[in-house]
Amino acid sequence: MKKDIHPAYHEIKIVMTDGTEYTTRSTMGEPGSTLRLDIDPKSHPAWTGEHRLMDTAGQVSKFNKRFGNLGLKTS
Repeated sequence: MKKDIHPAYHEIKIVMTDGTEYTTRSTMGEPGSTLRLDIDPKSHPAWTGEHRLMDTAGQVSKFNKRFGNLGLKTS
Protein backbone atom coordinates (compact mmCIF):
# COMPACT_ATOMS: atom_id res chain seq x y z
CA MET A 1 0.00 0.00 0.00
CA LYS A 2 1.07 3.56 -0.65
CA LYS A 3 1.99 5.61 2.41
CA ASP A 4 0.32 8.89 3.41
CA ILE A 5 -2.69 8.59 1.04
CA HIS A 6 -5.27 7.39 3.55
CA PRO A 7 -7.33 9.79 5.68
CA ALA A 8 -6.68 9.96 9.40
CA TYR A 9 -8.93 7.61 11.38
CA HIS A 10 -9.55 8.94 14.90
CA GLU A 11 -12.13 9.16 17.69
CA ILE A 12 -15.00 11.67 17.52
CA LYS A 13 -18.04 12.28 19.72
CA ILE A 14 -21.57 11.84 18.29
CA VAL A 15 -24.43 13.78 19.92
CA MET A 16 -27.90 12.43 19.16
CA THR A 17 -31.02 14.64 18.90
CA ASP A 18 -32.07 13.79 22.46
CA GLY A 19 -28.65 14.75 23.85
CA THR A 20 -27.21 11.29 24.36
CA GLU A 21 -23.58 10.96 23.35
CA TYR A 22 -21.25 8.21 22.28
CA THR A 23 -17.72 7.96 20.94
CA THR A 24 -16.84 6.28 17.67
CA ARG A 25 -14.01 6.31 15.17
CA SER A 26 -14.27 8.26 11.92
CA THR A 27 -12.33 10.13 9.26
CA MET A 28 -14.57 13.20 9.81
CA GLY A 29 -12.99 16.34 11.29
CA GLU A 30 -10.11 16.36 13.71
CA PRO A 31 -9.46 14.08 16.68
CA GLY A 32 -11.94 14.97 19.42
CA SER A 33 -14.44 16.67 17.05
CA THR A 34 -18.15 16.61 17.87
CA LEU A 35 -20.83 15.65 15.32
CA ARG A 36 -24.33 16.85 16.29
CA LEU A 37 -27.08 14.96 14.47
CA ASP A 38 -30.24 16.67 13.19
CA ILE A 39 -31.96 13.36 12.43
CA ASP A 40 -31.18 9.99 13.96
CA PRO A 41 -32.97 6.66 14.47
CA LYS A 42 -34.70 8.09 17.57
CA SER A 43 -36.30 10.96 15.63
CA HIS A 44 -36.60 9.82 12.01
CA PRO A 45 -40.13 8.86 10.88
CA ALA A 46 -38.85 5.77 9.08
CA TRP A 47 -37.85 4.24 12.42
CA THR A 48 -40.33 5.86 14.80
CA GLY A 49 -43.45 5.38 12.69
CA GLU A 50 -44.56 8.94 13.43
CA HIS A 51 -45.16 11.24 10.52
CA ARG A 52 -44.89 15.00 10.64
CA LEU A 53 -47.59 17.04 8.98
CA MET A 54 -46.19 18.89 6.01
CA ASP A 55 -47.40 22.17 4.58
CA THR A 56 -48.44 20.59 1.28
CA ALA A 57 -50.64 23.48 0.21
CA GLY A 58 -47.77 25.89 0.75
CA GLN A 59 -45.39 23.61 -1.12
CA VAL A 60 -47.76 23.28 -4.09
CA SER A 61 -48.30 27.02 -4.35
CA LYS A 62 -44.56 27.63 -4.10
CA PHE A 63 -43.97 25.07 -6.86
CA ASN A 64 -46.65 26.61 -9.09
CA LYS A 65 -45.23 30.07 -8.50
CA ARG A 66 -41.77 28.95 -9.59
CA PHE A 67 -42.63 26.53 -12.40
CA GLY A 68 -46.28 27.19 -13.26
CA ASN A 69 -45.62 28.83 -16.62
CA LEU A 70 -43.09 26.30 -17.95
CA GLY A 71 -44.22 24.35 -20.99
CA LEU A 72 -47.66 25.93 -21.16
CA LYS A 73 -48.69 28.07 -24.07
CA THR A 74 -51.25 30.73 -23.36
CA SER A 75 -53.47 31.90 -26.18
